[in-house]
Amino acid sequence: MTKVHPNAGIQELAGEFNRQPDTAETSLTVWRKSLLFNCNGFTVFDCKGNLVFRVDNYSSTCAREVVLMDAAGKPLLTIRRKRLSMSDEWLVYNGEETCKPWLSMKKQMNILQSKSVLVYATRVAGGGGYSVEGSYSQRSCMVYDERRQLVAEIRRKEAVGGVGFGGDVFRLVVQPGLESAVAMAIVVLLEQMFGSKGSFSLIR
Repeated sequence: MTKVHPNAGIQELAGEFNRQPDTAETSLTVWRKSLLFNCNGFTVFDCKGNLVFRVDNYSSTCAREVVLMDAAGKPLLTIRRKRLSMSDEWLVYNGEETCKPWLSMKKQMNILQSKSVLVYATRVAGGGGYSVEGSYSQRSCMVYDERRQLVAEIRRKEAVGGVGFGGDVFRLVVQPGLESAVAMAIVVLLEQMFGSKGSFSLIR
């Protein structure tokens, strides 16, 4: 079996994550699986095989939030479904805060808009934001900022020798100026909105 993560020890990999916009292109390997027993989620590695992000869901009961953690389990972002919303809208908070969201992410529902647009993400304060285009089921998505600059991309990951991993392992390429944690939050939201029927639910 092709190796997904070259460095396997969680405790050895765990470290402090600097939540600053990346200054160089960052390529992450996203594994649609939790490393913890009997959990659903995501495990994310950098290009050196170091654990960067985790999403671990212990419960199968339906609630309305997902927590993105660093390698040591420290909450970085909490994503909560907006209550009493007529659309599929989620709010992103720093850490485990419960007030003052800084990003709103909404599923594209307007049939007059481009069919390629999946999600709009708007900064709550300061305006601007991101749009996501492409196909999440095919693991082929582009994230653009308000200036239509490409800031992140989801791509299929090819193993050495040309053997494909399938949809559960893919690449997240983040351009300078965007936090990797924000890009990963967008991935989590795409899974919630467009994940295949019968797949695991991250919401707890």
